[in-house]
Amino acid sequence: MRVITKAELIQSLQDIAAMGWIKNGRPGNHGGIGNTLEDLLGIPENNLPLPDAADWELKTQSLHTKSLTTLFHCEPSPITLKFVPAILLPNYGWLHQEAGQKYPRGEMSFRQTINGLARSDRGFKVVVDRTLQQVLVSFDAASVSSRHAEWLRNVQKKIGLGELSPQPYWDFTALKRKIDAKLNNCFFVQASVKRQAGIDYCRFERAMMLEELDFVGFLKCLEDGIILVDFDARTGHNHGTKFRIRQNSWPLLYKQKQIIL
Repeated sequence: MRVITKAELIQSLQDIAAMGWIKNGRPGNHGGIGNTLEDLLGIPENNLPLPDAADWELKTQSLHTKSLTTLFHCEPSPITLKFVPAILLPNYGWLHQEAGQKYPRGEMSFRQTINGLARSDRGFKVVVDRTLQQVLVSFDAASVSSRHAEWLRNVQKKIGLGELSPQPYWDFTALKRKIDAKLNNCFFVQASVKRQAGIDYCRFERAMMLEELDFVGFLKCLEDGIILVDFDARTGHNHGTKFRIRQNSWPLLYKQKQIIL
């Protein structure tokens, strides 16, 4: 694998952008844009071969999507409790929509995307506690939508309607370590996509070089609902807890930004 400099990578991105519409090298693949760009650059997945002491990531996204982008996976503490599958799912879960069809009849689901700005319709929220130096998950029964009244009655029977106890959390230190290892520096590239005559194409139009992730900015994005926490568990499998970010919000996380395209 050839090691490339930042200047060479920037030039390569500009050259690729000048190519216009490019056939998607991984049609039907959820990560097709990123895979296509990696193939064009001749680099392994998410691993930029830059001669730099810091780690670099390559992140891509469709330019016009409203979908959230996953920053990283991280299960809440206390880790030993396996909180999501052992506590949230059995006590706060609900019958999976495909129970008795794709999955067994009693299959339960706990899928929640929550943030620090407002509670979800099931009463969950992210709380940034700077005194405890923790990001916590909070539950408030009074905030549950009336359409979930039956579910709330089941929660009351199982565990009661008080605050989560113990509350699942992420320690600031552990979160910062996770972020620094995964996202401290990155190139964020966006592309338009189209389908023509049954073939997928992408056109790379925007790129930014982002350096020195700002943990204070990360916490602010959590509080402002720009970064969200996504739970996705069912009885048969916990798909993992993800921290995800809204479209076009990446620059808010970094101290240094340079527009490449």
